[in-house]
This record gives sequence, structure tokens and C-alpha cells, in this order.
Amino acid sequence: MIVVDEIADLPTSYGQMRTHIVRPAAPGRYPGVILYSEIFQITNPVHRIAAQLAGHGYIVAAPEIYHEFEAPGTVLQYDQAGSDRGNALKTEKELASYDADARAVLDYLKSRADCTGQLGAIGICIGGHLAFRAAFQPDVRGTVCFYATDIHKQGLGKGANDDSLQRANEISGELLMVWGRQDPHIPLEGRTKILSRLNEMGTRLSWHEVNGAHAFLRDEGPRYDPELARSCFGLALDLFHRKLHFGDDLTTN
Repeated sequence: MIVVDEIADLPTSYGQMRTHIVRPAAPGRYPGVILYSEIFQITNPVHRIAAQLAGHGYIVAAPEIYHEFEAPGTVLQYDQAGSDRGNALKTEKELASYDADARAVLDYLKSRADCTGQLGAIGICIGGHLAFRAAFQPDVRGTVCFYATDIHKQGLGKGANDDSLQRANEISGELLMVWGRQDPHIPLEGRTKILSRLNEMGTRLSWHEVNGAHAFLRDEGPRYDPELARSCFGLALDLFHRKLHFGDDLTTN
């Protein structure tokens, strides 16, 4: 599908949040998906992921996760200064603000006349963690987390003491988690801790570990693996098509 871009500045309890919308150009009603970025916000690679997903028939909403701290439209660079800034803000922002952002985007998507009201979430790196938390919302039917950082060590939000694993029992939709086995940010013991908790909770879950480094999905830089990106993005589409678009009984999760 041909896609078009929009900007939505959404009110939240923590200030206005710029949200980048990519949607099919063709008239119709489509499921809505939150796309959470890396710590660098809405970079060109993130926008290309949004466009790819939208092209398969979804309204994609990518919020600027650090809207309290950075001017609308700010993109941090893929360099040491950008990494330092993004990592500093990760634990400066209130955990409640991350959750309020999720609810604001979900409500916005549901309010659109061109949205079916079937909702999902997807995220990369810190965005994988934020998508995991978005899955706590009862109207999120399917969630995809690519190499979600800090879940295993409770490292998100002000004070770096999140409750994401404790709240895993609140996930009522289906979850897809994808990890790189050569990713130093989420070592084997961290992945094992997360999987054990999700199994304990009986989460509807698909779990994939691939031979890839951190950021293998990002189509810029030396760690990009185009074959892994293609196959793993296909897994994400399979979940969204089934849960939001074409498959399961939409009256239940």
C-alpha cells in the first residue's frame, strides 16, 4: 500500500507529545499500532519501519518518548553524544509518564474514524520495553518486543526501579519477544529471568532468539542484519495480521 505521513500533537498529563503517524493512503479502516523507538526517538530507520508496517494495512503511531525534555521533532544522533543523552533521559523520565503516553496514543488511535479499534504495540530496544508495558493495557491485543532492554534489571524510569516483570500478569493479549543472542545488553541470564516469569504467568507467548547483535533491525550501522530483519519483521506481521486484522475472533483476545 502507498502510505502517507501525519503529525499529531497529543495532550498528556506530562505535556504535549509529538506523535508521528504513518497510515495507508487508501480510504478504509485499519488497525492501530503504537511503534516505540530506540532512545534516539524517530530516526530515519524508525520511520522506515513505520512505513513498512503501515504499508501492510496499519495506522502506525510513533510517539516521541522524551517529549518532556526535548523540543518537538528532536532526533538524537547515532553517536556517543546521542547515546549518552538518550540513556540519561531513560532514567530521568517518570515511569508513570511512560504509561500515560501509552494510554494517550491508544486513545487517540481508537478515536480516529479510520481505525477499527483493534490495537497493537511494537518496539525496539527501550521501545521493546515500552511496548511490553503498553501490553498491560487491556485493549492491546498483540505486542512485539525487539531486544527489549532493562526488563530483566528493572532499569526503566526515574530511579531505575521499574515494575515491569512484576506486572507481567496484566498482559492479556499475545506477546512476541525477539532477542539477539550476541546482544550484551540482555545476557542469557536476563533473558532466562524474563522467560521464566512469563511462563509462570501463563502468558500467550512466542519467544525467538537469533544469532544477532543489539540493533540488528536498524538499517543503518554495522550491526544491521538484513536477513534477520526481514524474517523477524515477518514474525511481527504474522502476529498483527492474526490478532488485529484477519484472523482470530475479534470479540476476544
